[in-house]
Amino acid sequence: MIGIGKRKKDTTTYGIVGLGRFGTALAQELAESGAELLVIDKDEEKIHEMRELVENALVVNTLDKKTLLETGIQNCDVAIVCIGEEMEASILTTLNLVALKIPVVISKATSPEHGEILERLGAEVVYPERDMAVRLANKLEVSKVLDYMELSEKINISKMLVSGKMIGKTVLDIDMRSRFGLNIIAIENNSVVIENVSPDYVFRKGDILIVSGSKDGMMHLSEWAE
Repeated sequence: MIGIGKRKKDTTTYGIVGLGRFGTALAQELAESGAELLVIDKDEEKIHEMRELVENALVVNTLDKKTLLETGIQNCDVAIVCIGEEMEASILTTLNLVALKIPVVISKATSPEHGEILERLGAEVVYPERDMAVRLANKLEVSKVLDYMELSEKINISKMLVSGKMIGKTVLDIDMRSRFGLNIIAIENNSVVIENVSPDYVFRKGDILIVSGSKDGMMHLSEWAE
C-alpha cells in the first residue's frame, strides 16, 4: 500500500478511517480546503469515488495494527475514526491508532458509554448527531440567529440579522455588553466585513452581527429585538 509519507512541519496531514455519511462529508470538506489527506475504507466503490478528490484513498479490509501501518496512517498528524456505528471496530481501530502514537486521534461516538470507552483509550470524542441536534435546537430557540457555534458551556458565537428595532441606532445606544452580556466581534453587510466595530457605528438594514456570549444572552437579545 502507498499512503502518506512522513509528516511535513508546515502542513497538517489527516487520516480518515471509514466513509459513512460523516466520514465522507469530512473527507470532502478537508479535500476541498486543500488539506493533505489519507482515506481508508473497505468499500471499493466509496474509495473509487473518493479518488476523484483525494490522491491517497485506500481499500483496506482489516484494521489491525499491521495493516494500518502499511497504509502510512501513522505519519498523519490527526487521525479520525468515523465508524461509530460498528462499536467493536471503532474501539479496536482507536486503540490501534493511539498505539501508533499519532499526535491526535479523534473518534466518532454514538452513545455516552461508547464515548467514555474511546476517551479512556486516549482519543478525543465527537458526537456528530448530538452536536448537530444541539446546533439546530439553539437556532430554533433563538429565531433570529442565522448560525450558532458552541465553544463552551458559557461562550457561544452566533450570527444574527439586525432587527428593525436596532436600525438607525448606534452600537453604544444598544449597549449589548451591559444589557445582554454580548460582544460584537464583527458586522457583515453585502459581503463587506467590518472587524473593528466602533461605538458610533450605526446599524443598517441587512447588517449581519457576529456576536459572542452566552446562550441566555442571545435569547434575551432576540426577545428584546422582536
